[in-house]
Amino acid sequence: MSFLGKVWLIAWKDLKAEFRTKEMISAMLIFALLVIAIFAFAFDPTREEVRIIFAGLIWVAFFFAGILGLNRSFAIEKNNDALHGLLLAPLDRSAIYFGKLVAGLIFMFVVEVVSLPLFIVMFNYAPTGSWLLAAAVIVLATFGFLAIGTFLAALTANTKASEILLPVILFPVVIPVVIAAVEATRGIFSGAPTADFITWFKVLGVYDLVFVAVPFLLFEYLLEV
Repeated sequence: MSFLGKVWLIAWKDLKAEFRTKEMISAMLIFALLVIAIFAFAFDPTREEVRIIFAGLIWVAFFFAGILGLNRSFAIEKNNDALHGLLLAPLDRSAIYFGKLVAGLIFMFVVEVVSLPLFIVMFNYAPTGSWLLAAAVIVLATFGFLAIGTFLAALTANTKASEILLPVILFPVVIPVVIAAVEATRGIFSGAPTADFITWFKVLGVYDLVFVAVPFLLFEYLLEV
């Protein structure tokens, strides 16, 4: 079996387990919907300030919903000591990382596709920029967030307080993605010229390359810890 086939095998295992219980995706969607409801009541959707902070609101919902998914990605492998079963399987350790990353991307994309239209409706917001560029920002930022998040989720999986420890060590590292995602989304949705936010695309691209290469090189050693 090819490397990509092994990656998809790991991802499909997680997807089937989630389709069976729907625990993770339900928690992520409920959290995103609660954020929408709270912010919709907290801010007057007719005020100009909402248009300024809209990009920040949607990324708060996306990233914190993503934390819920990351906490579950390796926690499910604790059941019946399944992680040792994975380590004994005849596949590269990096395939486990990329399989978890692919499954996490699918879960987060589902949450983003469902919650973004609700944000727009609840805040009566009308983006004026390119939806293609907005989709590119969402893909790049989500990938960067999960690339380092999946690595750190594996690092904290065997600790007693992994659900608390993961956000504490993840958010300082992922700040460049948060800032770049918010600034690029604000520029696109406000119809600003591409030159005004292209720098944030470059930041996301470089971050993605670095934080997919580092886990690829170190993930095997991480699992030995």
